[in-house]
Amino acid sequence: MLPASDVPQWHVAGDWFDVCRCDIPCPCEFAQAPTDNWCEGVLAYHVREGHYGDVRLDGLSLIGLAAFEGNVWAGEGEVSLGLFIDERADERQREALQMIFGGQAGGWQAELAELIGEMRGVEFVPIEFEVADDLAYWRAEIPGRVVPSAEALTGPTTPEGQRVQLLNPPGSEVGPGQVATWGRAIADRAEGFGFKWEWDGKSSKHIPFDWTGP
Repeated sequence: MLPASDVPQWHVAGDWFDVCRCDIPCPCEFAQAPTDNWCEGVLAYHVREGHYGDVRLDGLSLIGLAAFEGNVWAGEGEVSLGLFIDERADERQREALQMIFGGQAGGWQAELAELIGEMRGVEFVPIEFEVADDLAYWRAEIPGRVVPSAEALTGPTTPEGQRVQLLNPPGSEVGPGQVATWGRAIADRAEGFGFKWEWDGKSSKHIPFDWTGP
């Protein structure tokens, strides 16, 4: 990590969601070991508004492919990760996104980066990203490579139009104090960085993020 004096003030806020091979509900969100003690899944981020110094980051997206064994929150394993970054980002935006999401710029991602044992690479690709205003669904896509999409979880006792949510999850991937909305993966298909999987019908969750640094 760079000295804080070399990192400009930054702030990013937006949407995060995942789709993974865990049964619903994903135990990782409760800071427990994943289903069958191993997991692989897609992590999708969209910056609604943000800046890194004077570099605007509004509207840019990132998608990670990740795999691990054990309860990483308890220090039992490490995450293997490959990262796709929105190709629309210019050179300064690409550098800023890598600094923030790679943990070098401080903030929450610096803490999360401590869980990563293997970084498989970074690619710049076209990314589509959509979250329904009422959180009925969320989806993203890297054409021909990665398709994560989910619908909000519901059931016979869920009030119409309401969402199944968890307050202050102890294993939140975007940091403390947020609200996780549970979903079911309609599609979880990925190929890249040596990963390839298809886990349709498994767990998903949406959580907003709001980070500052350094």
